[in-house]
Amino acid sequence: QRRVREAVVSTQSTGDSVLEEAPSGGDSFAEFATYEDFLNSQITAMDLYYLEDEELARQLVELGYRGSGEVLKREEFEARKQLAEASRLSKRSQKKSLAGAGKDLSSQPFLEALAKREEANKTGKMTSIIFIRDKNARGQEISGYIDYAHRLKTEDFEPYFNGKKRVLPKLSDLSFYNWETQKSTSNATPNYQVIADNASGLLFKNKRDRKIVNVDPKASRPGDNSTRVPIASSGQYTQVVIYDHITRRKT
Repeated sequence: QRRVREAVVSTQSTGDSVLEEAPSGGDSFAEFATYEDFLNSQITAMDLYYLEDEELARQLVELGYRGSGEVLKREEFEARKQLAEASRLSKRSQKKSLAGAGKDLSSQPFLEALAKREEANKTGKMTSIIFIRDKNARGQEISGYIDYAHRLKTEDFEPYFNGKKRVLPKLSDLSFYNWETQKSTSNATPNYQVIADNASGLLFKNKRDRKIVNVDPKASRPGDNSTRVPIASSGQYTQVVIYDHITRRKT
């Protein structure tokens, strides 16, 4: 401790800090295996040149004799390291829970588009409406609008992204129409209210921000915070259009 006091007195008498400003570890505490490694990350080559003692340099960092920087005791470091590790594991777990993550979908534009939107729809940042027109297993032409975020919560999309199942409208979706039998349905979801009796055609009202999504292809724009994205289906579907709505909570 005597050498520590001498080093401190020396820096105070000259008005300069022996320890130069070193790169801070920030919140990346998980990268340090031990508290000593964390202290070492704060030490520069100039510090060692003047002090000629790595252990002494560590003690000065721990005591907070630096130009600037955060001082952390061993207990504080361990607590932050645990938080950083928990955050890292949580992010990895969330990534694993994305059915479309890590799959090569470059030859399937529609599934690739769904994979890009999966996380945003799962977290509520976006509520996409998917329009699909194609034929069912009986060869009948069907079309409909799907609340993608709602489907993600009620269905496992792994089989879709693996190519074992095809994404098609269902009777339980926002809107469904069978062109051969002329059977039609419309259903509200946790994200959207269906407005079918409108002169402008079918509309969907977002329940979170109360914005209207106009799916009329002739409309100049689909609405506030919404974009219309036609998807090239490479012959896999007759027609696919995705309406992306960015949700904004009321403050």
